[in-house]
Amino acid sequence: MRLAVCAEMVFTDLPFVERVTRIHEAGFDVELWDSRNKDIAALKATGARFSSMTGYSAGSLVEPDTADLVVSTAEALIPTALELGVERLVVHPAELVDGKAARPHLRPDGTMWLTAARTLERLGELGARHGLTFCLENLNTILDHPGIPLARAKDTLALARAVDHPNARLMLDLYHAQIGEGNLIELVREALPWIGEIQVADVPGRCEPGTGEINYAAVHRALTDAGYTGTVGLEAYASGDSDGALKAFRAAFES
Repeated sequence: MRLAVCAEMVFTDLPFVERVTRIHEAGFDVELWDSRNKDIAALKATGARFSSMTGYSAGSLVEPDTADLVVSTAEALIPTALELGVERLVVHPAELVDGKAARPHLRPDGTMWLTAARTLERLGELGARHGLTFCLENLNTILDHPGIPLARAKDTLALARAVDHPNARLMLDLYHAQIGEGNLIELVREALPWIGEIQVADVPGRCEPGTGEINYAAVHRALTDAGYTGTVGLEAYASGDSDGALKAFRAAFES
């Protein structure tokens, strides 16, 4: 497995490029969120390997009126992804504004499902043309992202299965899955053929492994036993010192 760290959430007292440098020097790949406000040339100059970044900037995967906007903004971000060597572009089931639903929905319907599947397939085709993979991330709607339809891991997995495109995979976030559904080991086993990348943080608190209730050593064993060789990304805040958080992450997934 390759290990990556989200630069948006650790070393937060440092300028962003310095965060990337610290993560890279510690031997990890780097995850980004919105690349549009970043100094791309400076990030590239760090020599870091970038595993993922946000892959759209507007629109909703589930809404017929704005699905085209998801695809067009995704296409606009592809030059940045190629310049940085990013492997995976992350999309969400619906549009987020400061982490919340831009247009909250309490219940998904059939139109949302069909629109999401068609849009994810279009993203897969776009990714295939450029050698990139779009990854649909599950979210929890209980605590962090209320009002997002088709956000649970079982929903995003069902969409990825239905589309079944090699360039449209899952960003399986185990922090969100634990809050919304639990049963993580069975989840990763079931989802394995459709996983593009895995993200982790502990519950509660969204900090590094070992600070909460998730037995990440057991999750790591299950992934190893299942033959997973992809990327695991730490998308978590540091409970204290950021260097210590990275060490705890490495210990959980390299032991």
